[in-house]
Amino acid sequence: MIITYAEAISAAIKEEMKRDKYLTLIGEDVGRYGGVFKATKGLFEEFGPERIRDTPISETAIIGTAIGSAMLGYRVIAEIMYIDFLMVAMDQLINQAAKLHYMTGGRVNVPIVIRTQEGAGIRNAAQHSQCLEAWFAHIPGLKVIIPSNPYDAKGLLKTAVRDNNPVLFIEHKKLYSTKCEVPAEEYTIDIGKADIKLTGQHLTLICYSYMVLIALEAAKILKKKYNFEVEVVDLMTISPLDKETIIKSVKKTNKAAILHEAPLQGGFAGEIAAIIQDSAFDYLDYPILRLCGPDTPVPYAPELEDFYVYTPEKVAERIIDYFRL
Repeated sequence: MIITYAEAISAAIKEEMKRDKYLTLIGEDVGRYGGVFKATKGLFEEFGPERIRDTPISETAIIGTAIGSAMLGYRVIAEIMYIDFLMVAMDQLINQAAKLHYMTGGRVNVPIVIRTQEGAGIRNAAQHSQCLEAWFAHIPGLKVIIPSNPYDAKGLLKTAVRDNNPVLFIEHKKLYSTKCEVPAEEYTIDIGKADIKLTGQHLTLICYSYMVLIALEAAKILKKKYNFEVEVVDLMTISPLDKETIIKSVKKTNKAAILHEAPLQGGFAGEIAAIIQDSAFDYLDYPILRLCGPDTPVPYAPELEDFYVYTPEKVAERIIDYFRL
C-alpha cells in the first residue's frame, strides 16, 4: 500500500500498541487533535485517554514522566513538539535517560522513544526550524534515528519501541506528506544500518532525513547532464553509525560528499569526514566535500529561507564545481 510518512508513523505506533497493551503515547496534542502534523491521528479514538495522553506544555514533565514510567517497566513513546524544545528537558534526557542503565550496572532499563520534528522550509522561523541531531549523537547511551521515507520510518520506529534503551526518533517536517510503498504485513528494520538508495561509481553522497530526497534528485541531474553516477548512502541512524557501509562505498567511488541541512560548524558531516579520513584516505582522489547549511539561524523571510535550504540544483552545482565536471 502507498501511504504518507505521517501515516507510517501512526501505523507503527498502532501496531506496537496492539502488540504491547502497556505501551503508552504522551505529548502535546497527540490525543484528540491527532498531533500537530497528524502523525497520531486516530490513535486516541482506538486506544482511549489512558494510553494516548495529552500533556501540559512542559517538556520536562513529558520526558520526566516517560523516564519514571520506563523505570517501572512500562514502554513509552513521548512526543516533543519540535526538537528545538528538547533543550528544555536536556537534563532528563542526557543526564538521566541516557545514563541510568550504565549507572545502575544494567539493573535499570529506560525503554522510551522520544519522537520529535526538525527542519527548515515551512516558514517556522529560527526557534522552530533547527536541525540539532549532532548534539544528541554525541551522547553515549542514546540512539538517534533519522529516517527519510515512510517505509524506513515505520520499520525503524517499531524497532525503536522494542529497544530497551532510550531512542531519539527525528522526523523532518517536510517529509510528513511524502509517500511510498509500505507493506501491510509486519516488518522491522535494524537500528544502526545504512541503506544505499542509489548505486553509482563516481561519487559517494552521504546524507540522511529530507536531504536524501534532495540527493536523489541531484543525482538525476548529474547523470543526465554529465553521465556522472552518484551513489546515495542514506545513514538512517546516526548513532549507532554504520561506518562499514560508508567506507565500502567511498573505496569504490574514490570521492566523497556529505550533505545535511544543519549548519557546517559542529555538524555531523565533520564526524563522517573524520571517519573517511581515518579509514579511506588512500582511496580518495579529491578532498571530502561538505554540503551543509549556513552558520546562521534559520531565517523567517521566505526569500531568505529559500536561500538557506538546499535544493537538488544547488547540490548538483556544488558537486559540478568542486569535482570539475
